[in-house]
Amino acid sequence: MEIFTYLEEYDYEQLVFCHDKNSGLKAIIAIHDTTLGPALGGTRMWKYNSEDEAVEDALRLARGMTYKNAAAGLDLGGGKTVIIGDPRTDKNPEMFRAFGRYIQGLNGRYITAEDVGTTVQDMDLIHLETDFVTGTSSYSGASGNPSPVTAYGVYKGIKASAKEAFGDESLEGKTIAVQGIGNVAYALCEYLHKDGAQLVVTDINKEAVNRAVEAFGAKAVDPNDIYDVACDIYTPCALGATINDDTIPRLKAKVIAGSANNQLKSTEHGDLIHEKGIVYAPDYVINAGGVINVADELMGYNAERAMKRVETIYDNLERVFEISKRDNIPTYLAADRMAEERIESFQNSRSQFLRNGHHILSRR
Repeated sequence: MEIFTYLEEYDYEQLVFCHDKNSGLKAIIAIHDTTLGPALGGTRMWKYNSEDEAVEDALRLARGMTYKNAAAGLDLGGGKTVIIGDPRTDKNPEMFRAFGRYIQGLNGRYITAEDVGTTVQDMDLIHLETDFVTGTSSYSGASGNPSPVTAYGVYKGIKASAKEAFGDESLEGKTIAVQGIGNVAYALCEYLHKDGAQLVVTDINKEAVNRAVEAFGAKAVDPNDIYDVACDIYTPCALGATINDDTIPRLKAKVIAGSANNQLKSTEHGDLIHEKGIVYAPDYVINAGGVINVADELMGYNAERAMKRVETIYDNLERVFEISKRDNIPTYLAADRMAEERIESFQNSRSQFLRNGHHILSRR
């Protein structure tokens, strides 16, 4: 790939290649934008087919974090790391300590966290070399398991979406089809059930389905049948790209709101559901509870404060719906516009994060 052409097209700030022969570390840190603050984004470890594929993934994910953090109202920019390697066989302590030293060398411009292929234990190893890491277990201010917090944010987002679609945020009597019953979705179902929603659930894990049926009186359907359920709200909480050419004609819901990443297979599907009058809660806005939670560690973690901040997902989605109507655009574009407007409002007064300037990094 033409790296500088790509950096220029999407206005990236920095691409860092990290290598340590002893440990086998091959990592790429992409910093997209630090207008709002230091770049926060997780470290992903994956067995990439090529170095170009790894670079492209790091760049794409970093830009996504800029938008996610900005839309969440965080004073944080966007960045991401990918480590080339098989997380099952290629890890060693020296690798993550070497990587931590590279992060330390960036002097606060980038803060990492757990992602696909990495664990809390890996973050603890990074933390031996740098303070610029969240989601660790090795100090008293750690935020712990983010799944319940993410679920709470999605719950608040579903209520905002219901208000937009039905004129009332109440979920009493609403039929909600939940695709995937992992840790986030199960915690979400607890909130939905408590609010009086009728749940229809599916998952390839039968044990998870049975657990939800027993706990919430949910109805179980085959994974392929979830799109045909007569429901008010479709809640994708598993794989991405479930909103596509095949599923859109089958969906009966007036609202699509869930925790899954990359729910739209392509932007044209966002256009199509907008044309059909379906209220769509953009995924990176509604599922931002996790990043809001770990970001609170940067101020010395306070669970009550973090949960209050997660509640603003409701307000953020209301703003997305407002922009969608104001500009007559689909909500996925409105979410991008909201993030871009927030970044632009900071542009004239602060263009880049500086570690020596005043900022929130004072946790320990």
